Amino acid sequence: MRSAEGKICGIKEVYRPTDREAEIDIVAVHGLNGDALQTWTSRKNGICWLYDQNFLPRYIKNARILVWGYNSSFASLTGVDPSGNRIHHHAQTLIAQLSADRKLENMTEKPIIFLCHSLGGLVVKRALSYSHSRSSDKMAHLHTIFACTYGILFFGTPHRGSSKASLLLTLQKLTSVTLPRRFGRVERGLVKALEEESETLQNITDYFTPLMKDFHIHFFWEQQKTDLKYTKDYVVEQESAAPVFDDTDRSGIPADHSGMVKFEDSASSSFRLVAATLDRYCTEAPEAIRKRRGNSKPTLASNEQGGASETLKETASPSLYMPCLSSEPPEYHANP
Repeated sequence: MRSAEGKICGIKEVYRPTDREAEIDIVAVHGLNGDALQTWTSRKNGICWLYDQNFLPRYIKNARILVWGYNSSFASLTGVDPSGNRIHHHAQTLIAQLSADRKLENMTEKPIIFLCHSLGGLVVKRALSYSHSRSSDKMAHLHTIFACTYGILFFGTPHRGSSKASLLLTLQKLTSVTLPRRFGRVERGLVKALEEESETLQNITDYFTPLMKDFHIHFFWEQQKTDLKYTKDYVVEQESAAPVFDDTDRSGIPADHSGMVKFEDSASSSFRLVAATLDRYCTEAPEAIRKRRGNSKPTLASNEQGGASETLKETASPSLYMPCLSSEPPEYHANP
C-alpha cells in the first residue's frame, strides 16, 4: 500500500530467495521523516542495499527482506496534530501488520531480525515490549513477534541520555535535520513539545532493557557530523547510540546520521560488517528460535497477568503516547 505521496505504508516484501524456502524475516524500520525504501538507498547511485543483488542478497540466502513504512513526519510531534499517531500506536500497528503478513506467508514461527534506523529503533523497542505483554491465549498471534525475534541492529538510535536535557538535545538535532532548511532554528513551542517527548523516549528504553537478554543486539553509531544548518554535529552521540551492555556488539560507521544506512559500495568495510552480522544471525537463528519456542509455553495465568499489567501501564503512563510523526512538516517560523 502507498500513501497519497507515493510512500510505502505498512509491510512490503522487497526480496525473497528463489532457489529455496525463506527461513527468516529481516524487517527494516526507518526513522523520523524517513521512507521505507529511500532511507536505505544511496543518494549517489540509487542502490538500495536491502535488495540489490550485489549487496544483501549476495550474502543472505535464506531470508525474506521486508520494509515497513509508516507516517513518520514531524508535524504531530509538535502537538499541532494531537489526533495523529504516536509511538505506541505505531508499535501496535507494526506488530499487527507483521503478524498478519507472516500468517499469510506461512512464516509465523520463523525467526525475525530487525534493522532500525534512528527513532525507528524506538518504535521497534516499544513494539517488542508490547508484543511481549500480549501473551494471553487470545493474543498469542501478537506475542509470536517477540518470541520469534532473534536479533536487532540499531543504527543511530538514541537509547539514552546522561540526563533528560541531553536526550532533549538529541531530539532537537533530529528535528533540525528534518525541518526545511529555511527554518534555521527550532521555535519555543517546539522545544516545549520535545521536552515532554524526551521523558517518553527514556520510558520506552526503561521498559525494553529487561527484555534485551532475549535478543542478539548490535549497536552502530555515526562517525561523521551532520550539517544541522547552523552548525555541524553528531545527531546521536556514541554514548547514546551504542550504550555499553554485556553481550552486545558496538561499532562505528564512517558516515553521518542519514548516510550510515545508505551503502553505495558492497566492498566497503561498513557494509561488509553489517552483512557479516546478518549472515551470522541468519545462520544461528532458525535452531535457536525452534528451541526457544519449544521451551517457552507460558501458562494462561501468567499470560493474563502480563496482559493486565500492560493495560495498567498504558493507562497509568500517558507519556507512552508520544506524538509522532503526519505526512508533511508544517511551516514553523522562527520568532523575530
